[in-house]
Amino acid sequence: MLTVDSRNIWVTFQKEGVHLYPAAADDPALATGGDDDVSFLGYAHRHIFWFRVEISVVHNDRDIEFIQFKRWLESLYNDSTLTLNHRSCEMIAEELAEQIFAKYPGRTVKISVAEDNENGASMTFSHI
Repeated sequence: MLTVDSRNIWVTFQKEGVHLYPAAADDPALATGGDDDVSFLGYAHRHIFWFRVEISVVHNDRDIEFIQFKRWLESLYNDSTLTLNHRSCEMIAEELAEQIFAKYPGRTVKISVAEDNENGASMTFSHI
C-alpha cells in the first residue's frame, strides 16, 4: 500500500538584486588579506538571486496552481533590481515565508535562495 508522507508543489524564479555583507569589510575572519579574503562582500554587489519555493498542498489536483503561485511570488518583487541592503539569503527567505503565510496559512513551506545559482540557503517553515 502506498502512503504519502507529504504533498508539495514547487516553483522557481530569479531576480536581479544588489546587497552587501557589512561585516566582511573589516572582520578579521572575513577580511583576511589571504586567499580566503572576502572583504569585497562588504560593498554593494550584484547577484542574480534564484528562488525555489515549495509549499504543501492537500490533494493531487493541486489546490494551488503552479503558474498562479509563481506569478504571485514574482509580483512581490516588482522592482527591476532588488535593493536588499544587508539581507542574506536566509533573511530573504524568512521575509518571503511571512508573505506566503499571510496568503496561505497553515502550510509547510520550503524556500531556497541562491546567489547566481551557486551558493545559497534552504529553510523549511511551518505556520501554526
